[in-house]
Amino acid sequence: MQTVPIKSLKPYFQVIEDVGDHLSWSEFFGSDNPVELDIGCGRGLFTYSAATNNPDTNYLGLEIDYREGRRAATRLLKKELPNGRIIGGDGNIVLTKLIDKHSVQAAHVYFPDPWWKKRHHKRRIFNQEFTDVLADIVQPGGHVHSWSDVAEYFEIIAELMDGHPLFEKRTASTERDPENDMDYQTSFERKKRKLGLPIYRGLWQRKPLD
Repeated sequence: MQTVPIKSLKPYFQVIEDVGDHLSWSEFFGSDNPVELDIGCGRGLFTYSAATNNPDTNYLGLEIDYREGRRAATRLLKKELPNGRIIGGDGNIVLTKLIDKHSVQAAHVYFPDPWWKKRHHKRRIFNQEFTDVLADIVQPGGHVHSWSDVAEYFEIIAELMDGHPLFEKRTASTERDPENDMDYQTSFERKKRKLGLPIYRGLWQRKPLD
């Protein structure tokens, strides 16, 4: 997929500097619809499909790789989806400094980088601090979805989320046969399933506030 210059992709692709020091969802999307995050959205298949199929929900993809983020935004631009946006840059800044607490209906973290080498494990996004951030931004009753094709990493994700005092484990969606080549949750899921590899799925619900 070809991409267009960053300036031409606005408002579908923005960098953190474009956003400023605070994200007002109603101003950012131009509506008061609920917001869901696609953390590490890659080429944006989930953000694109979800925004297309759920016009009354706003979807924001976060992607540190500008090239991938621009590819994701190009999908949104071509269909002129008003409820899909991508922010390029360090997602941790967005999550910890720009978003109001409990303002997100759901967070989706699909196929996070497993950072295979042991010395790089500290770079994995899922750790205790990250689960605390999810508890801060997801509204009571909201959800966290996470999938992985790496059993060892998914066990760590599940242990962190299952053990978090502010989340309850729920039954994740079961695998289904895709209707077409775009009918996958993400491009990575499509790649792995075509290789016949298993996908591990998790779903957790944010508990009510005390």
